[in-house]
Amino acid sequence: MSELKCALVTGATSGIGLAITKRLLSMDYTVLGVGRDFSKTRDLGTAFVEVPVELTNRSMTVAVLSRIREAYGKRLSLLVNNAGCAYYGIHESLKPEQIAEIGDVDLTMPMVITNLLLPAIRENRGTIVNISSVTALSASPHAAAYGAAKAGLVSFTRSLFAEERKHGVKVCAILPDLTDTNLYRNADFEADRSEGCCLLPDDVADALMFLLTHDFNTSEIVLQPQYNRIAKKKDETEETRDQ
Repeated sequence: MSELKCALVTGATSGIGLAITKRLLSMDYTVLGVGRDFSKTRDLGTAFVEVPVELTNRSMTVAVLSRIREAYGKRLSLLVNNAGCAYYGIHESLKPEQIAEIGDVDLTMPMVITNLLLPAIRENRGTIVNISSVTALSASPHAAAYGAAKAGLVSFTRSLFAEERKHGVKVCAILPDLTDTNLYRNADFEADRSEGCCLLPDDVADALMFLLTHDFNTSEIVLQPQYNRIAKKKDETEETRDQ
């Protein structure tokens, strides 16, 4: 059984992806970590395999993942499509290239990667997890493109769940609410770090571990903190005044 414990995680080098990666390594998985900056993963050991990929480069991604499939397909039992991209503001304020990046990273590439790796996952009766967002579940002013991409990811997950259930494959979307990660670097707000006001990356990793260690099957898991609060980022003037 241990020979089949191999996982591919996109966005594995920070935030939720890094928390998931560390948890999988502790469970004796080999983790194929897709990312760009591996400075935070240098000390993870030989069971972590760096997979440098720019997900907005579709031809590069397909070429690299095709090689991964050939090298690790017989052991691959878990795919976590975690990488995410978000730009915030009223929709007309976004640039066309920002909208395209959201669509590529949050929806198109998870579908492409799943397409490439699904036969191996099915052969090993494995699990596919797509990290979406509660933004997918309702109207999202100032995040219309991001919300649309994440809603598309949930729809894709539900359909794939129905397709693959008969093959013994688990397919699930995890929909976290506001989480303390770098996703909000392009926003004028961030997670309120007061106790109970936001999720931590480890909370999402906990949900994934629960799915992996129990026999139940579900197409989605929604995670929310006790309180729903955001914090407005301080501008440089405010930060200087506080010092």
